[in-house]
This record gives sequence, structure tokens and C-alpha cells, in this order.
Amino acid sequence: MIKVGDTLPAATLMEFSEVEGNGCSIGPNPVEVSKAAAGKTIALFGLPGAYTPTCSAKHVPGYVEKCDELKAAGVDEIWCVSVNDAFVMGAWARDQKTGTKVRMLADGSADFAKATGLTLDLTARGMGLRSNRYSMLVKDGKVAALNVEGPGKFEVSDAGTLLAQAKG
Repeated sequence: MIKVGDTLPAATLMEFSEVEGNGCSIGPNPVEVSKAAAGKTIALFGLPGAYTPTCSAKHVPGYVEKCDELKAAGVDEIWCVSVNDAFVMGAWARDQKTGTKVRMLADGSADFAKATGLTLDLTARGMGLRSNRYSMLVKDGKVAALNVEGPGKFEVSDAGTLLAQAKG
């Protein structure tokens, strides 16, 4: 499993854009993790799936709510990574009203989750291989803080915990 001090794995996530701008065309666009994280401080959180109860009711809303505080603490971008396709992540972004506050990044084949060792096997529940619930503070592509939840928990990957770490 990835740990503090490690570099984020080379992976490509997908991001759905509804409007053209900043060199992005409409539709899913690739986001090369190493390039996108270079020179930035990123509040990155991973979760099992879009539209799932805890993810929709607590995890994403917390980061949307604390966006300004995270930016004031030196965070350049907030990334939500989930094992869903870019279209689902785009629809979930609209539903959660993330706007420009949280980048909703798709890890459709769980390549990023596998490369970080932060997978969660929910095959028995009909959901296949997913991402564990976690958060990490990333500085210039390296993990500065990592908070991995225990099974079924939501105690350490919330926006408040990561905000305290960004301030520290």
C-alpha cells in the first residue's frame, strides 16, 4: 500500500467536462496523475462509489463545504477519485454541485486504486473491485499525509481531518 513519502503512481484518470475551456474538450478527458499533481498541493480523497450513501451524504459534501478553508491552507486542488466511469462522475458532480471546487476523477478500471494498493473487493456485494475510502494530502506528487478508513468506517478521511493536516 502507498505510504507517506511515496510518489503517486503513474496512472491516467478520466474527467468529464461539460464545457470547453482550458484546453479541455467536451466529454471525457484524460488526466495524467503525475503531470496534474506536479508543483501542486492536492487534497485527494478516494471512495467506493458514486451515489453510494456515505459518499453522497457525507464525503463529497464535506469537501465542497470546506473548499475555501482548504485553499486558504495551501491546497491548490481537491480531487475525488472513484472506480466509476467519467460519465457517472460527471453526473454525480452535477448532483453534488461540486462546480469548480472538487475535480471528480474517474478510475474506471481501478488502475489507480490497484497501483496505490487502496482497493476494496466488494464482489460479494455485486460491486466488483472498488477503491477503499481514504484521503491523502499530496505535495508535488508525493504523499504528505494518508488516512485510510477501516471497513465500513467514515472517521479519518473526512475534509476536516485533511484540513487540519494541511494547516499543520
